[in-house]
Amino acid sequence: MSKGAAHAGISQSAASQHVQEVERRLGTAVLDRSKRPLELTPAGRLYAEFCRAVLHENEEFHLALEKLKHDVEGTVRVASIYSIGLSEMSRLREAFALRHPTAELKVDYMRPDKIYEGVRSGEFDLGLVSYPESSRETAAIPWRREEMALAAPPSHPLAMYAAVSPHDLDGIEFIAFDEDLTIRREIDRFLRVQGVTVNLVMHFDNIQMIKEAVALGSGVSILPARSMEAEIAQGRLAAVRLEAPGLERPIGILHRRRKKLNRAARAFLELIIPSAAPDATDVPEMAQAD
Repeated sequence: MSKGAAHAGISQSAASQHVQEVERRLGTAVLDRSKRPLELTPAGRLYAEFCRAVLHENEEFHLALEKLKHDVEGTVRVASIYSIGLSEMSRLREAFALRHPTAELKVDYMRPDKIYEGVRSGEFDLGLVSYPESSRETAAIPWRREEMALAAPPSHPLAMYAAVSPHDLDGIEFIAFDEDLTIRREIDRFLRVQGVTVNLVMHFDNIQMIKEAVALGSGVSILPARSMEAEIAQGRLAAVRLEAPGLERPIGILHRRRKKLNRAARAFLELIIPSAAPDATDVPEMAQAD
């Protein structure tokens, strides 16, 4: 009795009183006090087995509860610019499914203005955009900065170089983005600062069309190096480093302000946020229930 009391962290008298209370509730003795050391009565042995079963069930319950707390269910709706790429989103989808098999990731590709509109309206939980901008309704979390490079067909004279000066582009036939896109304004600013004038031959509203035009030999362009990986591997494009620094494309994650994300959306955000910029702030709270 004294050892049992010490194990439970109570006094011997408190332990004795507890046993007496158990016997009173059961209406029978659980200890045979005529023997030394004390022994359990048949009723005592039955009660001990019952207690062990209760403790085991309690342990199993808490283990299952903890697992349930960490299981992620529901759907996360993501809108992405085209240049994030099907290959990259496929990798993220596989990683997300491996971590959270009971959750679902839905991705739509569209123009940046449509992504902002969809996040503001609540149609999408998260938006992946370039040159992210926060507003009263949406907040942008920095994700990464992508190096820009000269995109050229492998047969182009500049494609043989490891790096080129911006002045090598002076007067060159150039394929640009549409004028209303931020990336076009940033590239124009870069060329203007470098004192370079290119010969604009065509323009498009997305990277994929520009890559195709470059691969066909219609001219060169300046694109995120990361967006050309597949075409470089296929031998259709060459990416040449620009010697002048300072031209990067920032990528960010949009969410609607004052809106709590469900578990699935928060889990997807946590999957990609490790590669976000160190000053990433305004991360939304997670909703307590979907």
